[in-house]
Amino acid sequence: MRQRLLVRVALVAALCSTTGRVYAAEPCAANLAAESLFECETGRQSPDRSERERRFAKGKELAEQAIHLDQASAASHFALFCNQGEIMRIDGESIRDVLELRGLLSELDRTLELDPNHPGALSAKGTFLVRLPRLLGGDIERGEAMLRRVLTLDPTAVTARIGLARVCEYRGQRDEGLAYARRALQFAKELGRADKVVEAQAILAQLGETH
Repeated sequence: MRQRLLVRVALVAALCSTTGRVYAAEPCAANLAAESLFECETGRQSPDRSERERRFAKGKELAEQAIHLDQASAASHFALFCNQGEIMRIDGESIRDVLELRGLLSELDRTLELDPNHPGALSAKGTFLVRLPRLLGGDIERGEAMLRRVLTLDPTAVTARIGLARVCEYRGQRDEGLAYARRALQFAKELGRADKVVEAQAILAQLGETH
């Protein structure tokens, strides 16, 4: 997974460089966004809290710089969402500050406004809609539709499958939920996503998987 992210950063850097000058001297929004997302993904995989905090803070700063350079960059807004979201939940899943949550969701909505088919943003938005109470904007049906759409765009999407497994659990559809969770676990392992392996195993346990 780390190698794939490094290749992505290098590719975007090459695309940004339209002259013979050294790229690092003139960063562009696309490259900063890619670097920001790299920090977010790397931080997610680290078992060390201080490193995660450092990675997410750096990622947030890079994303903000990218947005400053290009307000219409969907990748930049999603990178900011990614890092800010991880900062908010670094000590657990609970998000207490409603104002921060609204700000976070606004970055997600802006990403989808700029790129309606952004798989990561669709998956995150769908997950929020599925997990949030209606008082905070939750909508299981709409969230489920988004998560299913993600699978048409990216059949290996792990987060979307975990979200759909949660929907199935809520509705008492155990067999279908297990199918989603098992595939999520398989893809998480193949992609080297240790954080998602843990999430998939957790939903499998909730659904009654004993081995």
